[in-house]
Amino acid sequence: MTTTARNVSVLAVALLLAVLAVHGPRSSSAIFTSSSQAVSSVTAAADWTPPTVTVTDPGPSVSGTVTVRTTPTDADSGIARVVVEGRPTGASAWQQVCTVTAAPWTCSLDTAGLTDGEYALRARAVDKAGNEATSAVVRTTVANRASIVLTAPSSTVRGTVALAADVREVGALPHTVRIERAPVGGAFTTLCDSLSSPYACSWDTTTVTPGAHQLRAVVLDAAGRAVATSATVTVTTDNVAPSVALTDPSSPLKGVRPFAVTASDAHSGVARVVVQGTPVGAAAWRDLCTATQSPWGCSVDTTALADGQWSFRAMATDLAGNSTTSAVVGPRLIENVAPTVTVDVRTGSLSGTVPVSATATSGVGITSVRLQVAPAGSSTWTDLCTRTAAPWSCVWNTTRVANGQWSLRAVMVDGLGRTTTSTVVTRSVAVTFLGADVQSANGGDTVGRSETGDSFTYTFSHEVNPASILAGWNGQPRAVIARVRDTGSSYFSGSDEDVFDVVTTNEAPINLGVVNLKEDYILAGRSAQFDSTMTATTVAGPDGTPRTVVTISFGSLRAWHLTAPKTVSSSSTMVWTPSALVTDTVGRPLSTAPVLETGPLDREF
Repeated sequence: MTTTARNVSVLAVALLLAVLAVHGPRSSSAIFTSSSQAVSSVTAAADWTPPTVTVTDPGPSVSGTVTVRTTPTDADSGIARVVVEGRPTGASAWQQVCTVTAAPWTCSLDTAGLTDGEYALRARAVDKAGNEATSAVVRTTVANRASIVLTAPSSTVRGTVALAADVREVGALPHTVRIERAPVGGAFTTLCDSLSSPYACSWDTTTVTPGAHQLRAVVLDAAGRAVATSATVTVTTDNVAPSVALTDPSSPLKGVRPFAVTASDAHSGVARVVVQGTPVGAAAWRDLCTATQSPWGCSVDTTALADGQWSFRAMATDLAGNSTTSAVVGPRLIENVAPTVTVDVRTGSLSGTVPVSATATSGVGITSVRLQVAPAGSSTWTDLCTRTAAPWSCVWNTTRVANGQWSLRAVMVDGLGRTTTSTVVTRSVAVTFLGADVQSANGGDTVGRSETGDSFTYTFSHEVNPASILAGWNGQPRAVIARVRDTGSSYFSGSDEDVFDVVTTNEAPINLGVVNLKEDYILAGRSAQFDSTMTATTVAGPDGTPRTVVTISFGSLRAWHLTAPKTVSSSSTMVWTPSALVTDTVGRPLSTAPVLETGPLDREF
């Protein structure tokens, strides 16, 4: 065979092999021989083994442009191309995504034009011998539009907290929501799972350690793969109440007064401190002032509060809302109106009945006011009156006390039981008591004639000390001598009238003074005497003041000098001149002012 003919035969064999490589059967390593004018042979190492190929799982969800990675292998002829295909879950027809003819056997998948949902991906690899293989299917979810927002609770939480998520643009994608928690820097764990609309659940924060925690919400497809995750929200859990103590504000309190408080919280921090108060005995507490930053103190205007005993406490609240109340401090006195009392009495020398009053003030109320008197320089106080309501006044009957300097004061008891005493004022008392009346009464046989059975009475304006009338006398019946005497022309400024007086049985003077009988029935220089009895009794005067009445009861005619008494035919008014030696029970002297006979005139002289 010629050389030319031999070359043609070789070319034909080569073309045949090329055709067989593409369209012919999958053969083994056979040797094909052809003959022409010259004999020649060709040995072919044919590729009858298909390649292998895998698709890298792109993840549970994808969005935007995704790189699809394949790994084809062929040990004989090598990889000619890789075709990536995809289809929605449930569809039957595969659609070509891309064709790759060279390593690294990757292509880009633009998911923006796809409907959100689950998709299947596979790869077909073809080797240079025409052998083909298909990869296993991988599944992913396209989620270009789905998103989720976790509704953030307060930055600081306690107790059971409501959590909720908002899922958006999810379309027809079957899905559920899971809410997860992690300590800051730690791994997320599930708080709530398989949530459907409205995607809400509760979190019991007491089951976790106080401190910072992260929360997020995840959208899961029907296969449980995450297709969207919310932004992370950081919260602080705090179920531990703060500590708080109120510093004693002391007592009494008035004006604007600072209250100091110590407060702390180990987790969320102290948000505010409120100082509270209540009147002692009341049930309700009221906020007095609030502090929102350290130092935890504030000021209270006590003038806006009622004077009296108050209790105080402080309440601290942390940022999570936990509250603690301090121990109660009290009672403490608020007193913006200090207790005062003054005594009021007219100036100058006092006599008769004198008005005495007091002016009293107290922010805590007044229980009583006592008005008192005492001899000047003495500590022996006597109550004039006690008043439990205004006006704080009464009258002082100065006729019942001795002449001289007297002190007055007012004693106030306030609503807290405290006693406040006024400044002492001193006044002079210059009072004498008086003879009130003089009378005679018939007890014998002849009206108008002094005789056995008649009586003579002296009435004083006040109670008399009997010993000042007669030394040692106590008012009991005492034998005396009653005398009726002619004064002569020299006794009452030239008049010739008769007088009546009393002496002891030995004719010592008795301090009852002299009564001018305004009659002349004893001859000049003559007299008559009767054995008599002197008795003192006490009666009430028109104003209730005790009065002494001294009664002289006539016995038998003791003696007469030259002539006996004669019968009186007229009824002139007698005049009594008292003795200045008589004193009342408090030592005041008897006035010597003349006393006219009053009342019915039953004259015996």
